[in-house]
Amino acid sequence: MAEVIVVPGGRGQLGSDLAAASPEVRALSSAELDVTDPAAVAEAVVAADAVINCAAYTAVDAAETDEDRAFQVNAVGPGLLAAACAERGVPFVHVSTDYVFAGDANRPYEPTDPTGPKTAYGRTKLAGEERVLAAGGWVVRTAWVYGATGNNFVKTMARLESERDTVSVVDDQRGSPTWSADLAAGLLQLLEIRPAQRLLHATGGGDTTWFGFTRAIFEELGADPARVLPCTTADFPRPAPRPAYSVLSGKAWADAGLTPLPAWRDALARFARLHLR
Repeated sequence: MAEVIVVPGGRGQLGSDLAAASPEVRALSSAELDVTDPAAVAEAVVAADAVINCAAYTAVDAAETDEDRAFQVNAVGPGLLAAACAERGVPFVHVSTDYVFAGDANRPYEPTDPTGPKTAYGRTKLAGEERVLAAGGWVVRTAWVYGATGNNFVKTMARLESERDTVSVVDDQRGSPTWSADLAAGLLQLLEIRPAQRLLHATGGGDTTWFGFTRAIFEELGADPARVLPCTTADFPRPAPRPAYSVLSGKAWADAGLTPLPAWRDALARFARLHLR
């Protein structure tokens, strides 16, 4: 394992779990490291034995009218980090997203499947992937991430459970919920193994819809899952279209000798015991 793992964007849910998982992690907030500043990036990499980039512009809807800023954080920043790491021979891991795909598949996406982002967020993340791969870094795509730090879907649904008699949740978008603590462990293992495959997928095992996910959250809270009502994406129009299908195949991850992330339902139960009850 590396002696110092620098984590840009290290105060978010994934970065916080990386820091909790390893004393070698040096988590840096966006205020502490602006990944779009070449000089700051170069200085940060000098102190690193490895880098895991969690910095990202993740406001999917806002990116539709702020694509330039999203591009700076999601493409230029990762490119600068990857190039600086390559120059010094420092292993670099970059976290990406299911949004690089069109979201219209009917089987889990493999890393080698054609991309086709339909949002500004997805386009900027894909541009970041291309720069990282060109510099010899690893790209790990994930999806539906939740954790103990910050705001996320699980926390929102837990709050709504206490505020509303019923909650309507879309049942026509499918993906794999991923606990950031499980993903953090996988990324640290990747740094240990350093597989030849540079583009990989890592999500919780299995898949469900947002409706099914919410029913499971209610179950973990001891609430009646029948209070969760299904609806369609059309019932909640958003500026950025959401992928209908976001399931990512973990085959390449396992083939690379990496431990598959736990099943999403089991992960939610473990998360709930620690953070929801």
